[in-house]
Amino acid sequence: MTQDWQMLRANSAIALLSLLLSLEACADHPPSAPTGPATVAAKAAPAADTYEASSYGLFLAGEAAMDDYHLSRAADYFSRAALAGGGALDLQRKAFLAALQSGDVQQAALLAPSGPGVDEQVLRLGLLVRAVESMAEGKYKDAYALLSGPDADSAHSAVTALLAPWAAAGAGNWTGATTAPPDAGDPISAFVAEFDRAQLCERAGKPADAEAAYKALLVGGDAGGLITVAYGAFLERRGRWSDAAALYHAAAARMPSDPEFAAAEARANRRGPAPAKTPLKAAAAGALVVPAAGLLAQKQDQAALAYLRLALRLDPENDDAWVLVGDILSVADADAAREAYAHVGPKSDRYVSARDKLVWSYDNAGDHATALQLAQETAAKAPGRDTTITLAEILRANKDYAQAIATVSKVIDAEQAQPDWRVYYLRASAYQEAGDWPNAEADLKAALRIAPDEPDLLNFLGYSWIDRGEHLHEALAMVQAAASAEPQSGAVIDSLGWGYYRLGDYKQAVDHLEEAVVLDPSDADVNNHLGDAYWRAGRKIEAVYQWKRVLTLEPNDSLRAAAEAKLASPLGPDAPVLTAPSAQAKP
Repeated sequence: MTQDWQMLRANSAIALLSLLLSLEACADHPPSAPTGPATVAAKAAPAADTYEASSYGLFLAGEAAMDDYHLSRAADYFSRAALAGGGALDLQRKAFLAALQSGDVQQAALLAPSGPGVDEQVLRLGLLVRAVESMAEGKYKDAYALLSGPDADSAHSAVTALLAPWAAAGAGNWTGATTAPPDAGDPISAFVAEFDRAQLCERAGKPADAEAAYKALLVGGDAGGLITVAYGAFLERRGRWSDAAALYHAAAARMPSDPEFAAAEARANRRGPAPAKTPLKAAAAGALVVPAAGLLAQKQDQAALAYLRLALRLDPENDDAWVLVGDILSVADADAAREAYAHVGPKSDRYVSARDKLVWSYDNAGDHATALQLAQETAAKAPGRDTTITLAEILRANKDYAQAIATVSKVIDAEQAQPDWRVYYLRASAYQEAGDWPNAEADLKAALRIAPDEPDLLNFLGYSWIDRGEHLHEALAMVQAAASAEPQSGAVIDSLGWGYYRLGDYKQAVDHLEEAVVLDPSDADVNNHLGDAYWRAGRKIEAVYQWKRVLTLEPNDSLRAAAEAKLASPLGPDAPVLTAPSAQAKP
């Protein structure tokens, strides 16, 4: 069985920074809700109360809302429950956490529990929320007092250490803002702290210290170009155009595929205007996004969401944060995730990534028409390789194979000097589904010349040959190589079992197909193949069970007809059907 093209696409999500800090998840359920303070004011009206207006009834309503992933509504119920319950700590905690994760940071700051008996984790998180809210309101002295006080030493110490210098800067405390940070304990935190100090030294009128910090950071390398961009902008603002141009030129030579450096070099050569310094609140928000990304890398999504909500309170236009919020919410609430992705505008360098995620959100939900419309709009607003490929994929999902082939061919034609096997894979998938096997086969062979050991290609061509009864021994060797590379892939192990089936080795076929069903139990094709293998191995009762199971797994029309024919006939796999007994491979 071949694997879906979408699984092979290069992930365009923001690269997550890992191992920044450790934090226990802050809530009992996966997050979801309308995103951002702007939507808090326009919350849907609370559902009609079906519970008595007691603290317990409101608590149950809040729990039900949490179970349905409606955090904004849950926050409303828990807040009312806390008022009705005379300040019960557990109700306060739930109201606080629900408000924070729904994006209502102002309300969360008001609800933050304090005093004896409050869980230490929640107490410290409440301190951080109050500090961020103070910064958002321009009360930097209050924020710095909270972030630098003795209570700030907690599970959130890493993020408070990154945020405190920005609060100090806002308060005019340049000593607190620019003092070299203590050893952060991990390289990522240390890097972010020193990078922020370089920016703060410039703000404090200490250009020599700022430059020294930038140069020290460059010694460790600059794979992504972040330091180069910031340091170059600093040089431009100092009027050192030649130094900035030389810095950008060297970066462009190292990273020729990134057009940002060539554009920056051209700007420096024409002497401006220099990039402005990042606004203070926006820079502070970045100090929260980095640890949030680290938490996501550690699969601590709920804690990451809390930090991202705080970042967006400081900078509602932080597109990195919006994309990450969308990624978290996509698991629980597609509508909330789409709202987050939609915040990213066409002028943002995250626009293509956010729109790609938005498009696939609709397509994966079966709304191919909306996905196609969005993909077409994005390709028109931001023409380029990535948007063209996404459009081709969605055209294929809409069964417009001719347009999908024509669209992806533009990319193939433009990349003859540096061909990408994945793009040939995509076009082969469209050709195959259009019924044009010769062209699909040609594209797969071309892709294998580029990446001869790629297991997805070996599996696609190998399985297709097996299913067509062609080149069986060569095809089996191909899927064996794919299985060695990806032994936990149900699709690949299914191909291997189906190869043995076609060669008449039914014992081996059953062994591998049983393994494939364990790896991918809900796949109709795999269950159908196992039924056929059972029948040939003389295990007819088990075969009938597998074919009946196929009918419960939303098979395509061809596979449904094949399973029904086998169940209705004493001939099993030899029962005549109008369509081929093995469903067409699904790339």
